[in-house]
Formats: sequence, C-alpha cells, structure tokens
Amino acid sequence: MTGLPQTGIYCGTVRHFRLKPVRHKLSYKVYSLLLNLDELESAHDRLRHFSQGRFNLFSFHDRDHFPGAGDGHDVGLRQWVRTTLAGAGVDNDGAIFILCYPRVLGYAFNPITVFYCFDRAERPVALLYAVRNTFGGRHSYLIPVDGPTRGDQPIVQYTNKKFHVSPFVDMAMTYRFSVPIPDQRLNLAIQVDDGDGPLLLTSFGGDWHPLNDQTLRRCFWRYPLMTAKVVAGIHWEAVKLVLKGLRLRAGDPDPVNPVTVVRPPPAPSA
Repeated sequence: MTGLPQTGIYCGTVRHFRLKPVRHKLSYKVYSLLLNLDELESAHDRLRHFSQGRFNLFSFHDRDHFPGAGDGHDVGLRQWVRTTLAGAGVDNDGAIFILCYPRVLGYAFNPITVFYCFDRAERPVALLYAVRNTFGGRHSYLIPVDGPTRGDQPIVQYTNKKFHVSPFVDMAMTYRFSVPIPDQRLNLAIQVDDGDGPLLLTSFGGDWHPLNDQTLRRCFWRYPLMTAKVVAGIHWEAVKLVLKGLRLRAGDPDPVNPVTVVRPPPAPSA
C-alpha cells in the first residue's frame, strides 16, 4: 500500500471490554488529532484556535509525547522519532503522522499515542506506540511493519508488555495491535492477552473531519474539557472495578530503555 493519510480530526468512541475475571465495559465519546509532524507550523499559522508550543483553546506540545523526561527534548519530537527509527535500522526518510489527544485549555493526557512512520515512497515502515500511565510513567514500543500492506487491511502487530499501565492487569501480557492506515473512517483496536486468551479489548472508532477552526469549535462545545474527562473516567472506572472485587497489582519498575524495539514481532499466545 502507498499513499499518505490526511491531517484532520477523528470524532468517535473509545470502548473497553474486560472479559475476566469479572466482566466490565465502558465507552466514551472522544476525538483525536491526526497530524503530519511536517505540517505543525503551517497549522499553527493558519488556525485561530490551535497553537504549537503555546497556550490556546487547542494546542500541541512536543514534550507531551516523548517517552520519558529529558529523552530527546533538545532535538524536538520529529527529530527524536527519526533518530529512534534510524537506531532500529528502519528507513526514516518519509512523513511521520501522530494520532493523539490535543491539549485542551492547556491540559492533555494521552494513554496511548500512535506514530505512523512512512518511507519516501509513502509506504508504512513502522508504528511507534507511546504509552503513558496515570503514575507519571511513559514507555514506547517501536514495531517495524513486516512486509507489504493492503489498503483494506489493518496492520497487525504484537509485543510483550514491558511497562506497567493498569493496576488491575499483571505484567505477563501480550499486546495485539490492529491499526489501519487512517482514512475517512478509522477503527483501531488493541487486545491484551494473558496467555489463556484475551483479557481486555480496547478500540477507537471515529470519522475524519478537516482540521479547521469550525471543526475545533464544534469539538470543544460537543466534548467540553475532554482531556480532563479522560483522566476522571480512568479513576471512576477504577473505583467500579474495585467494587466488583478486583484488587490492585504491583507493577514492575519502568524499563531502563524508554523504547522497546520489537523485531521480529513475537507470535501471538496460543
């Protein structure tokens, strides 16, 4: 597959399904920005309600998306991604897109950020998943795209869990990412497997809208203070899980290396 996505806003729904040891589900209306890192300055210049690196109704700050404090801050986000790709032996001469929540009135929390990395021929060469927990920790998984891709099929990738995220999930897990190249409709899914089958199913489905001031205003009023609600929702759902009988689990220390490079992807658990 060749061809680049288009910068825009995906408005839709995040869904979580826990299958065991108790069943639990949630869904929230959210929106995510899809930004070409090479177009951030032009978006800053042409939009009234969006800024790069400074306060606005919506804003984007490089430091929100690095894997750890101090890692790459001196070179900027775009250069850090390229350096990380090069260090993993991945062709890094094409566009880089980021799928993330923006800052809203100066605040953002991204449980997961996805970087789509392309070569000069506009083929996807790697996906970089930047994960953050509510305890202040961050970690990233870089997974090269293995072989050619098809426009009607998502990219499916696997990695063993290396970073403590939820206090209700053990560390001995495998992630299965199912990530299509963004189009007019985006359906992204993550499955968490404990070795005996799926434990958690998470998805985001949304429709593309152009990144302009009209769309930004509509998102602000339709989803007021969305990024703050993300964090409030995480803690509210945690309370409900405790009431259902789940107990907190201690996590391992954060990995020393802020990026786990996965090559080749491990096979899924049986």
